[in-house]
Amino acid sequence: MNRVIHSGNFTMGEEVKKFEEQFAAYIGTRFAVMVNSGSSANLALLFALKYMKSTTLTENCEIIVPAVSWSTTFYPVSQAGFKLRFVDIDLSTLNIDTRQIESNINEKTKAIFAVNLLGNPCNYSEIARIAKKYDLILIEDNCESLGATFSTRLTGSLGLAGTHSFFYSHHICTMDGGMVTTDSEELAENLRSVRAHGWTRGLPQKNYVHNLSQNHWEDLYRFVLPGFNLRPVELSGAIGQEQLKKFPKFLESRRKNAKVFQKLLNDSEHFLIQREEDSSSWFGFSIVLREHLQGKRSNFLSVLQSEGVETRPIVAGNFLRNPVIQHLNHVRQGDYDNANYIHENGFFIGNHQLDLELALQETVNILNKTAKELAG
Repeated sequence: MNRVIHSGNFTMGEEVKKFEEQFAAYIGTRFAVMVNSGSSANLALLFALKYMKSTTLTENCEIIVPAVSWSTTFYPVSQAGFKLRFVDIDLSTLNIDTRQIESNINEKTKAIFAVNLLGNPCNYSEIARIAKKYDLILIEDNCESLGATFSTRLTGSLGLAGTHSFFYSHHICTMDGGMVTTDSEELAENLRSVRAHGWTRGLPQKNYVHNLSQNHWEDLYRFVLPGFNLRPVELSGAIGQEQLKKFPKFLESRRKNAKVFQKLLNDSEHFLIQREEDSSSWFGFSIVLREHLQGKRSNFLSVLQSEGVETRPIVAGNFLRNPVIQHLNHVRQGDYDNANYIHENGFFIGNHQLDLELALQETVNILNKTAKELAG
């Protein structure tokens, strides 16, 4: 931070560019485009896809999404003029139920927006098979799952593009910030334009968006796409470089904590915990009440709060039950039984790069004691 302050350069510049290069190398993609938040990463991605010359996305086409995710997975789809088609989740992994995807595909379906929930990668062997079979674009919301892997590849590199978040509570923190990773040069150039007002400044002479003229002064303010101002600041770029160096240790600690959590609750008669799909990066630890404790979540939350243990909903629960859904262009099919179940009977506790073994043991003791009292 002092390096940036002494440089006198605070708006997006070389520090951001260096972090983008380092992050792309880590994820294993050709390009990474930084923005000011993970939410903005999703927004920039959907609009960049919309304006690609090679796009297959058209007005009111349908994009398949899971019923459980954060709000800004869904908003950009609707804001960009596409329609959300919600699919229920798998109760064990909390990710999209791959068995229900194909029945939701029709002639309007153009993409699958897979979400790696709470650090856990989706079943990409099956999702990629479906995407290939029906010629669908596959994109990833990886904002909660930096460092997760599926079949030796890092999440965020498994589709056409992946989005990432560097908010304070996430795996690495740049105060706030986000990133889109991709191997597509056309998409990366669209992202850079959409990120900064939709102008051409910063693009190469010949590019996929709009070739520059020979007049540098006129190219400064040439607007070609309906963009936004989603640019990050140099402080975030500089912090990101240092956080990325530390991330392997962060990830090691999170997985060590996860082993403790799994050992404590894997065979629980009272609680379901998230089944790891390949290798999770463990954003947090979900806890879902089994059927004999159904409807008693408030009892657990009250006891945990009194003991100083903070809890959160499993992301936003079944997003279809949020009042904002009336403002989103969407399609629903089925009853969303699993999303509803975790909406009413699930919660999660945090993970961190600190050693949480004792804290997890104490928390599980509280949970087990409360479960026995309620079950008895």
